[in-house]
Amino acid sequence: MDTTNVLSKPGQVHAEAGTQDDNWTEIIQPRTRLLDLGLADVWRYRDLVMLFVRRDFVSTYKQTVLGPIWFFIQPLLTTITYVIIFGNVAQLSTDGMPMMVFYLSGITIWNYFAQTLTTTSTVFRDNAAMFGKVYFPRLTMPLSIVISNL
Repeated sequence: MDTTNVLSKPGQVHAEAGTQDDNWTEIIQPRTRLLDLGLADVWRYRDLVMLFVRRDFVSTYKQTVLGPIWFFIQPLLTTITYVIIFGNVAQLSTDGMPMMVFYLSGITIWNYFAQTLTTTSTVFRDNAAMFGKVYFPRLTMPLSIVISNL
């Protein structure tokens, strides 16, 4: 029996092989500093981040009638509404910038921030079952949400 892939405590003797295994496959250590994010671990699990990004994207747009096109239609309709209300009715100045560009950029940035903040605030609660089953860097979940919303 090959004991290199068996997880065991250091010093434990395997009955089948009769050897002592002091090698661990993963070492989990407590955080010692406040800003110790473990970005090296996230880089090692970058394929998992991309799988989570794909999962978030597919789950968001799979059951909509228009699919990902809705992602572009919604801000455009909101921008047109703002141009009509704030640009034509209220006649607010955009300081020489075209109204469509002004309102579309503001809506896009705000929607990205609001959606990312709302979704990442509950990511650990929503995926608690997954965190208890297998080890992976916890930062991969919020990072995948930030990327998928981008």
